[in-house]
Amino acid sequence: MKEGKIKNKVRGAYLTSLVSISMVLLLLGIVGWMILGASFLSNYVKENICFSLIIKNDVREADIKQYQKTLDAKNFIKATEYITKEDAANSLQEELGEDFISTLGYNPLSATLNVYLTADYAHPDSIAKIENFFLTESDIVEELAYQHNLLGLINDNINKISLVLLVFSAALLVISLALINNTVRLMIFSKRFIINSMRLVGAKRSFIRKPFLISGALQGFFSSLIAIAILSAIFYFVNKHIGEVVSLIDPLIIVSLYAILIIIGMLLTSISTYFSVNKYLKLKTSNLYY
Repeated sequence: MKEGKIKNKVRGAYLTSLVSISMVLLLLGIVGWMILGASFLSNYVKENICFSLIIKNDVREADIKQYQKTLDAKNFIKATEYITKEDAANSLQEELGEDFISTLGYNPLSATLNVYLTADYAHPDSIAKIENFFLTESDIVEELAYQHNLLGLINDNINKISLVLLVFSAALLVISLALINNTVRLMIFSKRFIINSMRLVGAKRSFIRKPFLISGALQGFFSSLIAIAILSAIFYFVNKHIGEVVSLIDPLIIVSLYAILIIIGMLLTSISTYFSVNKYLKLKTSNLYY
């Protein structure tokens, strides 16, 4: 009966340790996802800022399409869209709800090329050079229109959010290290007499450490699997009920995040186990009671 109670206590301590480490890894996973989400959302917003190249009225459509092909070949341009004068007029008429061309007697709108940059080039330093490129590369462009203030605001906010997430991540990592280390130390503390007995019968330190290191690594592995399962459930809930946030992130990146969580879980528990076991290998038998 007594032996059964001891086994139940050991099993309970192991499960408590498993859950504790899982929760720490879950927090790390959530922060990792937030960082990835912020990065991909930033890229998504940057790549959807429209640069409208207003074309001169006397330019032939063939020349416009040729210029569009030239732009599509540039590595800093993600996509282009050609809007004819007629398309622009139809869109405006739908918005206004009236036929302004009949009233004016002519179409005052110009053809435009809407250009979307790749995220890497959508920052102030590059924009200044790209703006100059659009206005000087070809003589068919009359004017360039884009939301300059919005772009600056987006970049400023992204920098602030990135800094906050970086500081928060660093703080959480330190806290996680401490929590996992304490959890593992408590587990090893409960087995200190077993370690001492093995040492007294002449077992080598490496032999004593081996089963504990394997157990610690497995504990980290299973803890990370629990964290990943909960994290996946959170991803599913967010994606289904709040919006297509997770879909912005490349699935391979999410798989990489899961792999990193497994590595962190196994690495931290193994390192903590190594130092905790070493501590009791060095202690005298009389000191184990304190």
